[in-house]
Amino acid sequence: MEILGYIASLLIGISLGLIGSGGSILTMPVMVYLFGIQPLAATSYSLFVVGSTSLVGAVQNYKRGLVNLHTALLFGASSVFTVFVTRRFFIPLIPGTLFSIGSLVVTENMLTMLLFAALMILAAISMMRKEANAHHQRSAPTNNTAKLLLYGIGIGFVTGLLGAGGGFLLIPTLVMLAGIPIKEAIGTSLLIIALNSLIGFTGDLQHQHINWRLMLVITALATPGIFIGNALNKKISSTRLKKAFGWFILAMGLYIVANEVFGSLTHL
Repeated sequence: MEILGYIASLLIGISLGLIGSGGSILTMPVMVYLFGIQPLAATSYSLFVVGSTSLVGAVQNYKRGLVNLHTALLFGASSVFTVFVTRRFFIPLIPGTLFSIGSLVVTENMLTMLLFAALMILAAISMMRKEANAHHQRSAPTNNTAKLLLYGIGIGFVTGLLGAGGGFLLIPTLVMLAGIPIKEAIGTSLLIIALNSLIGFTGDLQHQHINWRLMLVITALATPGIFIGNALNKKISSTRLKKAFGWFILAMGLYIVANEVFGSLTHL
């Protein structure tokens, strides 16, 4: 299973480089199902791997003039703070066993995976919708700083809670609220994801045991993937690939729901 995990690590980087999102959507299942890491700990690994890989992609896009620093820092101001507070103070307060529904006991790990599966399904729908392709049309900027900050708080909480960078949420937000062209939105989202994820990861250092060797190996494999994804991004339209990736993410999300719910019931 670990061999498949290492192969999937390369795909994490390719996804981030090609469509600016999807890296964390892949990282969590890879960590949990292929490397056997507990879900809550896997969110920490996801933050580091996706954050490091996104930073490499952000630097690449900045050199090509495809990062809007002003918007990234404005948006990141609220999201980074929210991620850190969520990881440092909120996550440690979640009890191991939350509640039960009949014979089904809902644990912290189960809830983490179910919430992540819900996020995957939402991401899949966003990727497959025909309207999502309208991102390619630049919108008029709203100059609504308060709305950008509020969106930053929301995405920061999602990132902090589930270890997901939120690229599929970030890109349409940057296009519709800030009026940024799609290519620039992808580069800008990578910088925001990097800031959110890496600073969020620092909030875990005091209360999570990290297998640094495994995490660094996965990061090292994912990093070349983002160069491949960026190269493909220059040559092909990501519309069809994004839709196919959406179907794949949808299937994975439904599998996680079935595995967590029915798997728990069969162990009773």
